[in-house]
Formats: sequence, C-alpha cells, structure tokens
Amino acid sequence: MSQGLRLGPIVEEKPVKITLELSSILHAQLSEYAELHARETGLAAALPPERLIAPMLERFIATDRGFARLRKR
Repeated sequence: MSQGLRLGPIVEEKPVKITLELSSILHAQLSEYAELHARETGLAAALPPERLIAPMLERFIATDRGFARLRKR
C-alpha cells in the first residue's frame, strides 16, 4: 500500500463519459502522479492520467465533511 499517496487501487466500474479540459500543468501533474501511483501500488505500468480523475474526485467527495454534513440536511 502507498505510504504517501491518498489514492489506492483503482476499481473498475461502468464509466460515464464526459469531456473535461485541464491545464497543461495539471495534466503533467496527473501524469507524474500516475507514475508514482503505479510504483506505490505495484502496477506494471502507469494508468493513463485520465483514469485517475474519477477516483480522485470520489476520494475528495468521500472525505469532504462539509459535503457530508450538508447532504444530511
């Protein structure tokens, strides 16, 4: 398991396709994260950066206490 990365193994689910624009800086950071994620989780090769976006958003939403609090209202 990773020591420093918050994103764990990627679970396959049925995707919903959306179009998203990212800055070139963010895309480069996602690519670097994908390389580090592969090393930390034992993947043979890095996932494409776009595969990280949904799990990252899921993790963000799952840990956003304000969102959870407002949903309960």
